[in-house]
Amino acid sequence: MARTIYVPRFRLVLFCIGTAGTLTAFYPDTLSFRKTFTRINNEVREHSRAYETLADASQRVGHRLTGSPNGTRAETYAFDLLSSYGFKEVRYEPFEVEAWMRDTVTLAVVPDKSDNFRDVPVVALAHSPIEAHVKGEIVDVGNGLEGDFAALKTKLKGKVALVNIGLAAPTKGARNLHRSEKTALAIQYGATGVIMVNLVPGNVLLTGTASVTGKLISIPSVCISLESGQALRAWMQEEHEKLHAQIDMTNMSRKIRARNVIATLKGSKYPEEKIIVGGHLDSWDLATGAIDNGIGSFAIIDIARTFKALKLKPKRTVEFVLFMGEEQGLLGSRAMVENLKKAGQLDKVRYMINLDMTNDPTGLNAFGRNDMTSFLNTVGETIKEVEPEFANQMENQAGLHSDHQPFMLEGVPVAGMNGHLTKEVLDCYHANCDRLNLVNANQLKNTVRYSAMLLFALADADDIPTRRQTDAQTRDYLVTQGLRTPLQIANEWRWKE
Repeated sequence: MARTIYVPRFRLVLFCIGTAGTLTAFYPDTLSFRKTFTRINNEVREHSRAYETLADASQRVGHRLTGSPNGTRAETYAFDLLSSYGFKEVRYEPFEVEAWMRDTVTLAVVPDKSDNFRDVPVVALAHSPIEAHVKGEIVDVGNGLEGDFAALKTKLKGKVALVNIGLAAPTKGARNLHRSEKTALAIQYGATGVIMVNLVPGNVLLTGTASVTGKLISIPSVCISLESGQALRAWMQEEHEKLHAQIDMTNMSRKIRARNVIATLKGSKYPEEKIIVGGHLDSWDLATGAIDNGIGSFAIIDIARTFKALKLKPKRTVEFVLFMGEEQGLLGSRAMVENLKKAGQLDKVRYMINLDMTNDPTGLNAFGRNDMTSFLNTVGETIKEVEPEFANQMENQAGLHSDHQPFMLEGVPVAGMNGHLTKEVLDCYHANCDRLNLVNANQLKNTVRYSAMLLFALADADDIPTRRQTDAQTRDYLVTQGLRTPLQIANEWRWKE
């Protein structure tokens, strides 16, 4: 077991009491952190503006689709808000993006050799072709995992794949694939179209990208509701014959310039080292994106406000980043990582914290960085001392499909907050019900104060126990985290076997 000893004006050390009885690690200066954490806690409790600014943006801007006039207004709104909080270094980071926008789409289903067409309510998934007119037999691929596609590999060519977006009756240990990865598998096995079945009851249609690259895909990918999927599958069983789908769609896509928004707080001792805290400002256009990712992006803006209000000057430089283009393929974060690589600055990024739909955190996530678990657990325990309702439930598992991914794939350490959302809220993911009424103001405030404490700990620590991994270390790390297969499906696995 370990025992911590607090000594005034000295750094906290951890002594391992066992057969060796040796000094094992240096820990953060928890006495100093506890004082600052208390200030952060009080400031956010009393003066947080996260909910109010999110509500104002929801009314003034609406949805925040990258490439749309609303997206441009959202970028300006975030820039002006950060400037109003006293940041002198606020800048746009422009990047070029293929801006996809939906136009028209219809789905009709008909039995073989029949004219008994049934129209099915449908929404196009992003990056589907500009124009598509597809007819083909429907093949039910179930959950659409790699094994499901492989089992039907001789039956999919020239057909339309029917797959679940989620896992219906999931098997133990099975990890779902992203809708873009399922679409990539459908293309790989020769399908001419994809029909995704949402598993949320209530005739909910959702959108999102079906592209792993953020570029146009070669076949149409659409979403139907749970109820439509159930009716379609029942019809397939009743008819005991082949059903055919007819998908007709038109969309718009053009090159535009979008902008990440970045506010910089210079470090007092190690200004060349950076801690990036980021989240995507953009949203889909079916609603206002209050949960995805209003609660994350406006939490970041309020964390920035908090640091300025308290005149905090951590040792490392902090960059508060609002990414655009996340929903269309992590485009803003990919652009930032590429810019850092070209400038030779990626090694200077000591940590990246990503807030994407993070809500009411109960702990920290080390993202598979075993050398950081002790450090982060100590930070969590210090947060708990300041705010006993914080559970400090540590996790240590990496994942994909948000703005941390481009950083993680280049070996940059990543940390996150373990939050939670109710099923009713999650059911509106990427759907037309993702609006402000889903946001809990107090839980959003919790996201701000706990995330601000983690940010300060990383930015102000005398030393961070981990650094950017080498290319070989990154490969081994991703394998250990079980991410090789989804990255291979997405054509993002750069290592030769």
